[in-house]
Amino acid sequence: MARIIIKAGRGGNGCLSFRREKYIPKGGPDGGDGGKGGDVILEAVGGLVTLADFEYGKFQAEHAGHGEGGFRTGNNGKDIIIRLPCGTLVRDEATGKLIADLVEPGQRFVAAAGGRGGKGNVHFASSVRRAPRFAQKGDAGEEKTLLLELKLIADVGLVGYPNAGKSSLLAAISGAKPKIAGYPFTTLSPNLGVLAVDDQQIVIADVPGLIEGASDNKGLGIHFLRHVERTRVLLHVVDLSEDDVAEKLEIVRREFEAYGADLLSRPYMLVGNKTDLPGAEENAAALGRRAEELNRKCLMVSAKEGDGIKKLIDEIVEMVRLHPRPSSAVSLMEPPEEPPRFKSKNPLPIRVIKLASGEGFRIEHANLEKSVDRIDFGQEDALSKFARLLKRLKVEEALEQAGAMEGDKVYIGDMEFDFQPDKIS
Repeated sequence: MARIIIKAGRGGNGCLSFRREKYIPKGGPDGGDGGKGGDVILEAVGGLVTLADFEYGKFQAEHAGHGEGGFRTGNNGKDIIIRLPCGTLVRDEATGKLIADLVEPGQRFVAAAGGRGGKGNVHFASSVRRAPRFAQKGDAGEEKTLLLELKLIADVGLVGYPNAGKSSLLAAISGAKPKIAGYPFTTLSPNLGVLAVDDQQIVIADVPGLIEGASDNKGLGIHFLRHVERTRVLLHVVDLSEDDVAEKLEIVRREFEAYGADLLSRPYMLVGNKTDLPGAEENAAALGRRAEELNRKCLMVSAKEGDGIKKLIDEIVEMVRLHPRPSSAVSLMEPPEEPPRFKSKNPLPIRVIKLASGEGFRIEHANLEKSVDRIDFGQEDALSKFARLLKRLKVEEALEQAGAMEGDKVYIGDMEFDFQPDKIS
């Protein structure tokens, strides 16, 4: 699990400008629009198998350029692309909602949209207002905190107890070079190998070792089991040098059942490893009897010596061909619905909230808050623009109905002003 903070670029401000040409002393408005802020885009790419590089990362897209005179539009901000491993789940930390499930290489998702550029004063000219001294500010880009979770995508998963020899087996069948040592939990994150046979490449994952209680998040717990969800077939690897091989197999199966996600019904075969060690022959017989009871294939191999590896590769290829990769279902967040505009037949109602301790009133209205945020109150016509906006939405009437009196504080978004009903005209 990794946590990142992303921020899209701010839209550029619209320009307040008038034509200044020879022989045209009173030229019309020619202020251009601000550009659009850059987006933050998530992209699934092959070859990445960990989220370690993203922990507590901060990513900022480029802000847009401001509009200029002569009807020139500001430059759009450059997008920033965050490249993630295939199989990454993306959640919004604020809501806990799953917003993207990036499965296939090349899939993209706009996680934070850049702000809209503000309109230049040329847009506000009319037959009665020929020289508008007003232009919009650009919108802020979206800012989010995302939680990233990796669920490995592989064709074959090697599962079993710690130190069962899964990493050695992966190296033997695929040519991968995982870290291998003689103690439990050597593999703390998945290792991947590719088995190239005939016309296909089979991705094999050696995932962290399992212990009893993994479904309750003991040991590596969920960090192990979540990687098993997306494998097509499983190889249960058992250490033949240790006793109770059948019992350890059952523990793995019980953890699968407790975790759910249909793991218990996943196609699998049994692999007894370390036939070269003392005691392996007796334990192999016990594992073979259990395989017959489960009606499953069981192969005995030695990853270290290479015994039985060729036969195992043939069985892996056959299993993968019998269980083809399903078409991926990618869950992407649907675009948010834009609030209806002011000219809608059913405009949004003004909501007035009386603040505690007589501190004033807060007005909630999505379109009004956004419009107020776009006003640059340092411009000459800004206050009259603001007053017309309040009048159009009948804000004064809503405040009076809520009991507002002259001089009371009123808040709209980040803006604060004193209620003066006579001034809203």
